[in-house]
Amino acid sequence: MTKTIYCAVDTSDHERAMALTQTLSAVSGCGIKLGLEYFSAHGAAGVRKIRDAFPDMSLFLDIKYHDIPNTVAQAYRALAILGVDYINLHASGGSEMMKLAHSVLNEEADKRGIVPAKILAVTVLTSLDDDNLNAVGQHTPAADQVLRLARLTQACGLAGVVCSAHEIKLIRKELGRNFVLMVPGIRPAGSAVGDQKRVMTPAEAFAAGATHLVVGRPITGADDPAQAAAAILADE
Repeated sequence: MTKTIYCAVDTSDHERAMALTQTLSAVSGCGIKLGLEYFSAHGAAGVRKIRDAFPDMSLFLDIKYHDIPNTVAQAYRALAILGVDYINLHASGGSEMMKLAHSVLNEEADKRGIVPAKILAVTVLTSLDDDNLNAVGQHTPAADQVLRLARLTQACGLAGVVCSAHEIKLIRKELGRNFVLMVPGIRPAGSAVGDQKRVMTPAEAFAAGATHLVVGRPITGADDPAQAAAAILADE
């Protein structure tokens, strides 16, 4: 599986998103992550515009659905036609939600003759640490909760999980080499940590067994985003 760095395009400005995608489209191994900020402003139509403008660019739609099974499944049915490579939901929504979303997404893609997106489940957000988990009643270390949800995700037939860099080795050991690990909270050496609690450098994350990385501000805040992305990939 080809390793990719997904640039987190966290903006509600469509023109800004298009410009960043244009700039990064020249960087081999770089994809685009479109999250809730962009999706809330522009919806599926906005994603489709970027998909149509840059058909060779890998897209990860990071909208982290978490609702009753039928609601999530029907949302996935509507999104199946967008042609993104990855889409996600919260593993804490449970096995019924994950299985139904997976079934409906693949059913809709098959009906339309398109390749279905791979579904990833969010385990524990990288902005959360043990103190945060304890505050909401999850009285186990973050790594234990991550592994529990990763096992559930694999049992439901999903492609992989979104996890912190510090759980990569644990998940890779327990769930095998083909399970996709999409890893946010990545900061090149010397970068500010920001609001992430569990971070790692790109080289460390890939060496630990990450499949793909998500990098935001170190690329989007750089004077030359394409150069910054290329430098991160070169540091692999």
